[in-house]
Amino acid sequence: MHGTISTEKAARLRAARDEAYATPLDKFHPGAPRHFRDDTLWPWFERLRAEEPVHYCTNAPIDPYWSVTKYNDIMHVDTNHGLFSSDVSLGGISIRDVPPGYDWPSFIAMDEPLHSKQRKTVSPMFTPDHLDELAVLIRERAGKVLDALPRNETFNFVDRVAIELTTQMLATLFDFPWDERRKLTRWSDVATALPKSMIVESEEQRRDEMQQCATYFTKLWNERVNSEPRNDLISMMAHHDATRHMDADNLLGNIILLIVGGNDTTRNTMTGSVLALNENPDQYQMLRDNPALIDTMVPEVIRWQTPLAHMRRTATQDTQIGDKTIKKGDRVVMWYVSGNRDDEVIERPNEFIIDRKRPKIHLSFGFGIHRCVGMRLAELQLKIVWQEMLKRFNNIEVVGEPKRVYSSFVKGYESLPVRIS
Repeated sequence: MHGTISTEKAARLRAARDEAYATPLDKFHPGAPRHFRDDTLWPWFERLRAEEPVHYCTNAPIDPYWSVTKYNDIMHVDTNHGLFSSDVSLGGISIRDVPPGYDWPSFIAMDEPLHSKQRKTVSPMFTPDHLDELAVLIRERAGKVLDALPRNETFNFVDRVAIELTTQMLATLFDFPWDERRKLTRWSDVATALPKSMIVESEEQRRDEMQQCATYFTKLWNERVNSEPRNDLISMMAHHDATRHMDADNLLGNIILLIVGGNDTTRNTMTGSVLALNENPDQYQMLRDNPALIDTMVPEVIRWQTPLAHMRRTATQDTQIGDKTIKKGDRVVMWYVSGNRDDEVIERPNEFIIDRKRPKIHLSFGFGIHRCVGMRLAELQLKIVWQEMLKRFNNIEVVGEPKRVYSSFVKGYESLPVRIS
């Protein structure tokens, strides 16, 4: 089946390359979600890195935006939070401005000093000691989920493994009612869905479902704030001075951030790892022969997948990036997915190499004050899942094309058909 997948993918990429190199740069819209759904984004960013690494797009159904596509330029934007704001009141952290009525402040969409004060309330969840405790739980649950998988029968890896394991972990982090944990997956999908993604049928439906999420978590919040402090994210926020008096919008913003951060990223990297190893059978064989390579494979998969394709900032004053003048108020999009393929910083970036010498220099977790608070937990989950999969299965075979998410923000999968023989 690999041959079929590779042939189809190669034909798609050839057509995308022809289109990308035939399109004038002033007509480029690298953030078009179709490129991400079809996995044809690569030549567009390759051309921008080579010819116009800081590019102004005016040819899009959304407001104009700057694309920053090279590793070092992205680092410059990500680490200069005084020049480049994340604040939700200026548009937030994704290429599209936050729609009216969805401007729920969360600490990822805040500037200093508020950002660090709120972020610190949840960081105890991710200390080394607490991760050691969680590791035992992750291993036990991974074993149960993997042991229940069918043999010699096609199933959707995204649903049966990736979503199930990440949602179980989220339910634990929130101490969320176990039997209702799939609500978390749904709210994550609804929060980030584009209008054309078919995840919600209307803005009214999205608003209704987000209101259900807010109501549910307000009830949990009220229970936790009126009881003794516990070791879950809601209780940590409810008992910390920086977040205890959040208004309803701020609470919902932080809840959505933690759900999306804990759900989308890990589940899509988990799925991406199975796909990457199937597309690179020599690397899969290396991993079977030497399971210790999981330690370097995990950051390589996170680079390769780049589960959040971009983060956006808004310029707070006139400034320069490279040879371009950015005006105050301009939106600036850091394409992590492009920086992770920059051959000036990463050797042979278009190859999936599980024993890289420096696998952790990727951009997928961001840099500076907004670097992903849960990155160590994400790495830990991937590591344990692969340790347990290698113990049980010689091969998880991809038997059809993946269905990708219609989004240039969440770079993920709706389905991946696999079979375990």
